[in-house]
Amino acid sequence: MPEEPASWIVTFSDMMTLLLAFFVLLFAMSETQMDDFAQLMASLKQAIGKQEVPEAGTREGLSMLDIESDSKPHAIDELGAMVKKELNDFESQAEEFIIANKLSGQVQVEQDGRGAVITISDLILFPSGAAEVLSDAHGILLNIKDLLTQFDYHVKVEGHTDNIPINTAIFPSNWELSANRASKIVRFFIENGVSPDRLSAEGFAEYRPIGDNLTPEGRAKNRRVEIVYQRADVETSIKKKLVKEADVPNIPDQNPPTM
Repeated sequence: MPEEPASWIVTFSDMMTLLLAFFVLLFAMSETQMDDFAQLMASLKQAIGKQEVPEAGTREGLSMLDIESDSKPHAIDELGAMVKKELNDFESQAEEFIIANKLSGQVQVEQDGRGAVITISDLILFPSGAAEVLSDAHGILLNIKDLLTQFDYHVKVEGHTDNIPINTAIFPSNWELSANRASKIVRFFIENGVSPDRLSAEGFAEYRPIGDNLTPEGRAKNRRVEIVYQRADVETSIKKKLVKEADVPNIPDQNPPTM
């Protein structure tokens, strides 16, 4: 004789359906946003299996796939707007600093694929062929440090040179010179209060030119330090913040006990 299906399966299925309806009801009663609702539905779908769950307060029969496809483009657009605002704010404040200190010829700020970039000519930072920060540059770097502390993201300091070879006991090549200059700027920021875990240094020698190395003017442009407020790190940090804020809070008691 064929085995009869276990009777507990029907009871278990009924219980899971009731639990699903119960959680949807509780969630609908709480004041949350659509993104939180989508996250909850995704978790329920993984735990229970694919179900078509009506969205609270909207059309019935809206599947989880519909919710996901509707919310993803909106979330991407929102993230992009938040990253753009952070970079624009940084660039705007850097421009104000440059104008206030009359540094337009030696310090520039712009955005590129890396993020928002402050470019400083080596003439105001270092002696020729050396990596010790000039005392006259301390004020400029302190102002930039104050700007960095207003934006709690990772900053990369890049050193760049022209293509004129260097060969000294301290700097056998432009690689050592560019990396050492970047490291000295990072050390200056750390000594003046910037958290070390927010900073990194990198040297590129003459291999990231922005000017023509065949002319004196072009070589002068290439000898520079760039302080990069990195787009990728801003995006990652904002994502983490959004995920943390999207955690579903404990649902408050709608009818608290009276004393």
